[in-house]
Amino acid sequence: MSDVLKKEDYVEPRCLLNMNQGGERIDIRRVINTLDAYLAKNDYAAGERHLRYWIMEADNACDMHGKLSVLNEQIGLYRKMGMKAECFEAIDGAITLADQLDMDGTITYGTTMVNAATGYKSFNMAEEAMPLYRKAQEIYESALDANDDKMGGLYNNMALALTELGEYDEAESYYRKALEIMSKQEFGALEEAITYLNMADLVVAQYGEEQGEEKIGEYLARAEELLNDERPPRNGYYAFVCEKCAPVFGYYGYFLTEMDLNKRAREIYERD
Repeated sequence: MSDVLKKEDYVEPRCLLNMNQGGERIDIRRVINTLDAYLAKNDYAAGERHLRYWIMEADNACDMHGKLSVLNEQIGLYRKMGMKAECFEAIDGAITLADQLDMDGTITYGTTMVNAATGYKSFNMAEEAMPLYRKAQEIYESALDANDDKMGGLYNNMALALTELGEYDEAESYYRKALEIMSKQEFGALEEAITYLNMADLVVAQYGEEQGEEKIGEYLARAEELLNDERPPRNGYYAFVCEKCAPVFGYYGYFLTEMDLNKRAREIYERD
């Protein structure tokens, strides 16, 4: 089947968690925008250095909410870079800090759970991921609109973990929920494409390639159609999705599509 994201001591003597009320905070929007610029150039190493710098700046400013945001970004980046130890360190730090800040029940806490779970899942730890996804689901379903794109991302990731655990029927139900939500987003075509490719893998896991050949072909065709959708901007994220999807098409023998997607990604990175 194709392969398609130390505990820190936050309570320092000079920087208690209840400090920085009305004080200076790090500009998290600036942090994320600069990170996105690095990723658009496929410069993951610079992005990693950038986030480590802002962790220190958040500590210096005693801005623990800002630090939580940066830790969440670190989880995703280390997952993409395949840096397991660093990813797990960021997960541990983010969950610990979110608990210390008493954020349980907030959307931010739910997002931290999703990021942590996806980090575990990316390193084949679906059993550890599922309780965190379930916690995020509880929060999201009570706090968000049913068609919020965060819901679609959560359902897709839950389905991936459930597939790994052999819970195929439940996985398919969550994939279909994800597709319904993403189809309603302005730029949801890319996430839909990823979900269809994941569903092809689900068919293989459940029935095998030979028995599931027709359904697999149907899902791959739909994914390719969505990747050709003109609405999503041709930016660094589009390039990342193309890179992520290309080897899946190659695995199933769609070599021309694989080459085309890699070419699109390369052209975007060179342009930016």
